[in-house]
Amino acid sequence: MARTLGVKVLTVESLDRVKRIASDLVRQARAKLRGCRYADLRIDVTEVKSARAENGVGKSSVDDYIFGFGVRVLAGDPFPSPGYFGYRLGSADVRRLPVLLREGLRHAYDRAMANARYKHETRARFKGLGDSLAGLTLAPIEIHQDTIKAEYVVDLRSIPLAEVGRQTTDVSRAVKGLSPHIRFNAISTSTSLTRELFASSEGALIDQSFATTLGYCTVVAESETAEQSLFDYIGHQRGWEVITEGSRSELVRHLDLLTFATSLGRDCLKLVDAPPLRATDKEVVVVTDPHYNTLKAHEIIGHPTELDRALKMETGYAGRSWLLRNLKQSQIGRQIASPLVTAYSDPSLPGLGHYLYDHEGTRGRKVVHIDRGIFTGFMNSRQTAALLGVEPNGSYKAIEASMVPLIRMSNTVFAAGASDPEKIIGEVDHGYYLVGHRTPSIAESRENFSISAQKVYEIRKGQIGQLYRGGGMTADTKDYLMKVDAVGRDFRLSPIPNCGKGQPMQTKRLGNGAPTMRSRARLTGL
Repeated sequence: MARTLGVKVLTVESLDRVKRIASDLVRQARAKLRGCRYADLRIDVTEVKSARAENGVGKSSVDDYIFGFGVRVLAGDPFPSPGYFGYRLGSADVRRLPVLLREGLRHAYDRAMANARYKHETRARFKGLGDSLAGLTLAPIEIHQDTIKAEYVVDLRSIPLAEVGRQTTDVSRAVKGLSPHIRFNAISTSTSLTRELFASSEGALIDQSFATTLGYCTVVAESETAEQSLFDYIGHQRGWEVITEGSRSELVRHLDLLTFATSLGRDCLKLVDAPPLRATDKEVVVVTDPHYNTLKAHEIIGHPTELDRALKMETGYAGRSWLLRNLKQSQIGRQIASPLVTAYSDPSLPGLGHYLYDHEGTRGRKVVHIDRGIFTGFMNSRQTAALLGVEPNGSYKAIEASMVPLIRMSNTVFAAGASDPEKIIGEVDHGYYLVGHRTPSIAESRENFSISAQKVYEIRKGQIGQLYRGGGMTADTKDYLMKVDAVGRDFRLSPIPNCGKGQPMQTKRLGNGAPTMRSRARLTGL
């Protein structure tokens, strides 16, 4: 008789009943499935409430869940190959979950065996070129059994959906009331609780839970001569208190959503009356604030140090990395930045990028990408770590269990320096201060970039002066980093809720951060 789970209502606690079943299933796979070398299983449940309002009117509110599982199997001889199976589940599937997990494991195994068979046949058919095909190797890791609880003050399940909608609408109404020149605003909120199980045939059994809350604001203002739009967000791995109280930890600081959104609206009103920034033909001194540098760290440090990108596994739809040409030619050990520049990824930091284990059971650890100007390494997975002969660093993540994991940022940042941010500005005879990030435009290999700012101020004789709209900066990545001559001690982490990668697209929430920095670049403008 098929085993079932006696669960009627789907919640994160529903996984209590399947935890041991999942562990037993993958640990028995190697004995029961001929040629199986390895298997892992991921199961997750997310409970989420969200709302959206426009121009002071509620537009939608949702109380929903995401439920699914994913299986990976390595099987076949003489070239072990991967097989994957992912499945999005509904509440009606809960009772049959043990049966569905066994079926999914079998699907993944059959795909792995077919993969291995076709690989072997192709090698025999295409001499020379076929020799490039090889078995998949996973670098060894320490095996863990662990449970990690979510951190929050206000559980989303204690907040009525009507209250989520009301507070979201109240913020939108407040932004609308700032001025008749606010022509449009949209406010959205989301609060969720996720539980993830990971079990492997090596004996890993990891149970992680996360609370995540986000607030978004879009504002459009118009004057007689111009139109200005701004978009920004707050977020943290905490409960509904992120919306009502903000975050005030040492590294993650932001206002409550009402204060944050109305402040963004006031900035938009100031910008619509400001003159447009004009592009420059030559480089100028640029001082960039931590918020602007959040996106800069994301685009010119984070993505090019994802090893699957560097190894050209996603070249066809997402680009490559200038940091690695091939396995024999890379920037590792070479100077690519000023000695004042250090950059790293660290999932132990707080914020949206925090976790203890990635989605193949590897303990996440700090990965230094640039050490005082010298490039030192990449984020990796067990597979890509084996290709380079390095230690796995726990960077293999998927946005939900039914998706195949990819190498993703956790908290990728520029490290703090020793300078006073006010002194960094005060030393500038003439230059520009870029505040807040807006939109990036990045080269295919990330070797150069253009990022617009929310606000640009002129600096004259160490004083912040004229405000401009519609501006940003553009530079060659290495050239910009080599010219950094001051790094502040005002390090901050900020949320990035919409990092896209993969095919099909996986839109991930993560963290980035930086202090104030000074370098040289050309300005972009209207």
